[in-house]
Amino acid sequence: MSSPVFDKVAIIGVGLLGSSIAHAVKAYGGAAEVTLWDVSEDVRERAGKVVPGKVCETALDAVSGADCVILCTPVGVLTEVTALIAEGLLPGAILTDVGSVKARAAEDMAAACPETVYLIPGHPIAGTEKSGPEAGFASLFQEAWHILTPTKADAAYLEAVGRLTAFWRGLGAKVETMDPLRHDRVLAITSHLPHLIAYNIVSTAYDMESVEEGEVVKYSAGGFRDFTRIAASDPTMWRDVFLTNKDAVLETLGRFSEDLAALQRAIRWGDGDTLMKEFSRARGIREAIIDAGLDTAEADFGRRHIDPKSEG
Repeated sequence: MSSPVFDKVAIIGVGLLGSSIAHAVKAYGGAAEVTLWDVSEDVRERAGKVVPGKVCETALDAVSGADCVILCTPVGVLTEVTALIAEGLLPGAILTDVGSVKARAAEDMAAACPETVYLIPGHPIAGTEKSGPEAGFASLFQEAWHILTPTKADAAYLEAVGRLTAFWRGLGAKVETMDPLRHDRVLAITSHLPHLIAYNIVSTAYDMESVEEGEVVKYSAGGFRDFTRIAASDPTMWRDVFLTNKDAVLETLGRFSEDLAALQRAIRWGDGDTLMKEFSRARGIREAIIDAGLDTAEADFGRRHIDPKSEG
């Protein structure tokens, strides 16, 4: 277990990521004390039974005396949540988040964040399709990338970035810094567009199910099952992601639509060469992901997936 980087970490929002941070701190260190708060009374009650740390009745109680505050809320409410806790933030404390949109997140938090606080937006590229305080587990961030998008470059601010970097590395993450706009463009293609496609495909299948006598579900192949897993993600979180990163998503979606139209033409005109070229190129990307250690080459069709909380 690593030495504490912070005396007290306050987690605002106790869903998958917030609860996983609490579990990870208990397992690997990083903070001497953890407090938690969620806007939902039901979530607070459930968190008190399954999440390590002190669950507080108010957000101000949770952040009082904390030298690091982590906002684990949907990106659409970051301004509101930051304003809610602003008066309780300790001068010199670090305020960060876990949202997958960074340019808008930085603007929204900065609108209410006191100048005496170090605002360092962040994004752990980790998660599952599960949500709620019961979904958290300590190993979620192990070997996962955590992107920080610093907004300043003075010495004191960079020292705070170093402390936050050490905290996330202590939880097992690989930390890098990135320009927020670049982050949003990269995540638009690696995360946001795949989720949008998954939601769309599963919605189309839902409409077909009513006329296909249950066969869409009954004969679902591995590819469709993977789409349903992605589409099971928290709808509130993903609604806010698309609305706050709309420029990057729309740009990426436009390129995707053009490429999809090219494949459509190849199928219509029997252009097997074009199909082979594109399919082979896509296979190469898959091999690169496996070589980078981001997935395994183990066959996945029909394989039963194990809940990560039950592993080792």
